[in-house]
Amino acid sequence: MITESEANDQLDAHLREMVAWHFSPETGCPFWLDWAAKQDWDPRDKIQTFADINLFPHFQDEWLRDEKNERFVPKGFGNRPFNIFETGGTTGLPKQRIGWDDYKTDYEMFSDQLEDEFFPRGANWMMVGPTGPRRLRLAIEHLANHRGGSCYFVDMDPRWVKKLIARKQIDEVERYAKHVVDQAVEILKHRDIQCLFTTPRILEAIGERTSVPGLGIKGVFCGGTTMTPQAVRFWVEEVLEGKARLVPTYGNTLMGLACSVPLDETYSVTYYAPQPRAVLRVVDSKQTDRIVDHGEYGRVELTTLTKEFFMPRFLERDEAIRRKPHAPYPWDGVGDVRPFGALEKKIIEGVY
Repeated sequence: MITESEANDQLDAHLREMVAWHFSPETGCPFWLDWAAKQDWDPRDKIQTFADINLFPHFQDEWLRDEKNERFVPKGFGNRPFNIFETGGTTGLPKQRIGWDDYKTDYEMFSDQLEDEFFPRGANWMMVGPTGPRRLRLAIEHLANHRGGSCYFVDMDPRWVKKLIARKQIDEVERYAKHVVDQAVEILKHRDIQCLFTTPRILEAIGERTSVPGLGIKGVFCGGTTMTPQAVRFWVEEVLEGKARLVPTYGNTLMGLACSVPLDETYSVTYYAPQPRAVLRVVDSKQTDRIVDHGEYGRVELTTLTKEFFMPRFLERDEAIRRKPHAPYPWDGVGDVRPFGALEKKIIEGVY
């Protein structure tokens, strides 16, 4: 394991490399080259350490709606066709991110964190979650293939579920959830599948119908926004009956995957970003240049640093506790993630 100082040096060097790539006329993308032309400073000169990232404004999610996707294509990628991935949204034009191979790298790195005992090499997977235009569909299949298995899919549309909840059509939500779970259980009963990806609520619904470990599932990779210690304990002890491994993750199309450290007796989940490709900070929601103290809640800020995508200081719609480094991650983590403002307003999370 590298030290915290070594990790910081690695991050600073990677940051300089990515800034040089995205702001050089030979390799950069039109969006950032045009942005830099309007400034009175050159990021390639000024950005030397990650502390300098505050020289950039917060990346606005509207840019991923309003700008043409081609504006984010680095010249260094030439005319290579790109994938288009949607992220979030309930109505209107969703945010879109283009990409090529980032999702493969992200999920191969994540694969290294999985225990073969619970996610066996060569085992088949099933994903019960949003497919369609979302990166997750390709990513989970690549993860399964990378580990030597194939992947089955059951699709669901979280945008539709959110609209039903907003209209208070809870009976329709329940019918739709049953429709999804029916398909998942049928496949699990008749196919040899040992690894599962789904959301917490769908996992619970499958567990209400049948024994998840009884169907042969050894490991569950679970993604969702809110995972309270009480809920995590219920999933581990009741839904998975203490027999299958639960691996919570915090990820999205813009970041990749933040890995969680093994659960302890508190069942509190802490995630660590895949540095240096992405950095998570917990900042004061009213003074976002300030990082909160360890143990305090703040808003989650994401910076993504790959050749495919440069996104400085994006304020997520989540808040979390800033946690100290934890082996094998010599950098800060984010703990007990929940929707931003969860204590002050009603949040619609739908099937997540």
